[in-house]
Amino acid sequence: MTIASPDLTPSDMTLDELQAALAPVLPRHAAFDGWRAPAVAMAAAEVGADADVAQLAFSGGAMAMIDAWFASIDARMMAALPPEKLAAMSIRQRITALIESRLTLLARDREALRRAHAILAMPANVAHAAKLGWRAADIMWRAAGDTSTDLAHYTKRMTLAGVYASTLLVFVDDESEDWAQSRAFLARRIEGVMRFERTKARWKGVGGGERLSLARFVGRLRYPAI
Repeated sequence: MTIASPDLTPSDMTLDELQAALAPVLPRHAAFDGWRAPAVAMAAAEVGADADVAQLAFSGGAMAMIDAWFASIDARMMAALPPEKLAAMSIRQRITALIESRLTLLARDREALRRAHAILAMPANVAHAAKLGWRAADIMWRAAGDTSTDLAHYTKRMTLAGVYASTLLVFVDDESEDWAQSRAFLARRIEGVMRFERTKARWKGVGGGERLSLARFVGRLRYPAI
């Protein structure tokens, strides 16, 4: 995502820079006006940008607006949790912290998030929605220090995208204090993933010095050691 320099005025920005500047402001207006042109106009007025130019920055319509908003969440999450802050945490703690950081950033705009979910769920937008989920998961895994390039690279991101998406569905209607229900749900989902990974590791013999051999296992059943 392009990040606009704080020294630039809206009139000096490129369309990409203007889009980045408007993205964090858009959801507060989309909550009332929907992810439509009026929300862009209101956001432009708030930051002092030309309304017609702002519309050009989001010529892709609702999906362009939602995409830019989610990209701003990605960027602000990274700023809130730089590498040195994550370094002292375990992988599990890093992933939890990264998702909870996103929830904090999304908290005041849950109505806009609800409206965004309705748009993303439309059949024509499913592929783009999957792309946004993958992007969020990839950014979180990279921030957590993952450098895998094999099949695990893809399975980790698919799993995390699913955990994050399901957590958002709980979060959007969570009225508990400090989103305790969402945090508890997230903790359970991550524990479920960790339990599966531990079971998978045992079957693969990871850390045990010996991989599971089906032939050897059957042989031991037929000819048990005396």
